Amino acid sequence: MLDTLRAAGHQVSPAPTPGPGAAGRLAREAIDKGADLILALGGDGTVNELLPGVVHSSVPLALIPAGTANVLAHELGIGTNAVKAAARLGELEARRISIGLLRHEPGAQERYFLSMAGVGFDAHIVYRLNLRVKSKWGELAYWTAGLRELGRRLEQIDARVGEQSFVCSFALVSRVRNYGGYFEIARHVSLPHDDFEMVLFDGRTTLPSYAKYLAAIVSKKASNTKGMSFLRGGKASFSGLPDERVYVQVDGEYAGRLPASVEIVPQALTILAPPEYWSRWTHSPTR
Repeated sequence: MLDTLRAAGHQVSPAPTPGPGAAGRLAREAIDKGADLILALGGDGTVNELLPGVVHSSVPLALIPAGTANVLAHELGIGTNAVKAAARLGELEARRISIGLLRHEPGAQERYFLSMAGVGFDAHIVYRLNLRVKSKWGELAYWTAGLRELGRRLEQIDARVGEQSFVCSFALVSRVRNYGGYFEIARHVSLPHDDFEMVLFDGRTTLPSYAKYLAAIVSKKASNTKGMSFLRGGKASFSGLPDERVYVQVDGEYAGRLPASVEIVPQALTILAPPEYWSRWTHSPTR
């Protein structure tokens, strides 16, 4: 992959991450030394780790996919072949976009996110995921972890979006259409938009009832499915019952427990994407 980049005339300085949480610091150090592009080789979690180092800077971020689900790579139309993606780097175009910010109680660490945040169901799976199994089996590890949840009572979540209140068992706060690499749940949002599409799943359901939701998503009939609410907005807050632990994930990575809120950070990041992705959304309405 490095040979492909250098053959195309790019000057590349690899900076392997020494451990979790180091990517943002390395990105900021590279920018301080004059880097004109931060190139992430990895998946959605790698990109998420980089965000604190590049957000609010003018230096663009680009992705070479090498992760598990590669949600962002699918969304942008980059594909999942690292060498082919590297060969296309010179064709990509830069745009300034808004991103999400997850906040917990005062004093807790904030987390930026680029693609999505999940509250409840999928975050519970992420929290309990065995990282060694994920490394070995990739996406199959998520499906296996999900099947282990069958029969579990779902936690109830109080969600507030604007002046509206909901009780749900899973809340997806998305900036992208793609979910998990294969599905489209939030189908009317994209990175050039300046808000979230939020999908709330009825809190009175049981886990086996999610088979109905999955079928609706696959058949692209989710917007007409009872028990699923679709909203647009730039801010939302979530809380759970005092005696329950409700988890949160951002970009597929565990990010703490409720209570929490999410909000849009306007025009915070410059990202590279194929020109056809940007042209697809140039005239697309935001609502």
